[in-house]
Amino acid sequence: MTAETRPAGPFSAWERQLALRYLRAKRKEGGVGLIATISFLAITAAVMVLIIVMSVMNGYRIELLSGILDFNGHMFVTGQVLNEPGLQRTVARLKAVPGVVQVTPMVEAQALVQGRDEISGAVVRGIAPADLRGMKIISDHLKAGSFTGFGDGDFGGDIVVTGQGLADSLGVQPGDSLTITSPSAAATAFGSAPTSKPYTIGATFNVGNSAYDRAFIFMPLNQAQLLFGRGDTIDKLVITIDDPDNTAKLRPAVEAAAGPEAVVTDWRDQNQAYFNALNVERNTMALILSLIVLIAALNIISAVVMLVKNKGRDIAVLRTMGAGQGAIMRIFFLSGAGIGVFGSILGVVLGVLFCAYIQQIQAFVEWVTRTPVFSPDVYFLSHIPAKINWGEVGFITLWSLGASCLCTLPPAFQASRVDPVEALRYE
Repeated sequence: MTAETRPAGPFSAWERQLALRYLRAKRKEGGVGLIATISFLAITAAVMVLIIVMSVMNGYRIELLSGILDFNGHMFVTGQVLNEPGLQRTVARLKAVPGVVQVTPMVEAQALVQGRDEISGAVVRGIAPADLRGMKIISDHLKAGSFTGFGDGDFGGDIVVTGQGLADSLGVQPGDSLTITSPSAAATAFGSAPTSKPYTIGATFNVGNSAYDRAFIFMPLNQAQLLFGRGDTIDKLVITIDDPDNTAKLRPAVEAAAGPEAVVTDWRDQNQAYFNALNVERNTMALILSLIVLIAALNIISAVVMLVKNKGRDIAVLRTMGAGQGAIMRIFFLSGAGIGVFGSILGVVLGVLFCAYIQQIQAFVEWVTRTPVFSPDVYFLSHIPAKINWGEVGFITLWSLGASCLCTLPPAFQASRVDPVEALRYE
């Protein structure tokens, strides 16, 4: 007695094998194979480009944000409190706030700088030697020289630290002298007059942001107060916290510690519009490239339509042998979806590999073309950054797979509606 034969379930082995076989177009069916190959490559390229662009924009935002915040600080205290005799007690209270890492008294002013042959404008920051050494973005990115002598001697000495780009433009290096001119400091009978003083370059830094490397000079706080006529006062207190995203939560405690005569601002007040613009650009690019993925997936419709047309006789034979409309639909659905699945997987792999080795690729392209492809003068960074967000990669993969499956449904449904009698009549 023979066992009862049960029908195969949906997406069974024979349906998968037949779908894979249909994708292997013979020479006489070269049109189907060509369109399937084009669809496969289009989806691969679209997914890869979407991952690369989103990763580069993520990296650009993170690098720019971290560079700006590490260089400029996270929160700022100004106002009448800076002129009070009890400023040191205010600084001590601010340092005691949980989450505050560093509180830096600072003088900041514009100045004219003269090197060997060139003259340039610059931003001069007066800062205590210990605070400058505590700025990791400076101490960890010294290009040449050292902090030796910075802040030593009377009134802090005459050693300054400059950006490497500014030093190059002035034609100077550590050990050379430059002259800094304050626009108004010395009081005379005719009003304030510019004051000039020579300084020795102790070190140069390169933080990877040309906007800072070509514009900033650090000098001892006492020297800055003397040069710019500040007396014993400062321009602001710069506060560094452990997590820049917690500025909103930490701000009330900082305001309470600073006192009622203080004005407290944070990096969002100064740069929010800029970073909002970056987010708008990023979201717009994501939408446009997602549409490109959808357009690439639409090519699958052409491939499956031609496949259905060429396999009309096979459909009729399968139907007469007992295959139902659902089985026919699943076979051609698997054929079309397979193009999208394998194309999406390959696109993800190539996109992730490209982002992982993007700096090596940049170096190779610049070596071949002898031209910088990422100018720091335009983008403020010395290299192309890329930060892979695996959540975004997962969303891109699901979007590509979903678009491929949806585009496969109409021709697969049409294949299931083929009448076997009409299909065999003209064979």
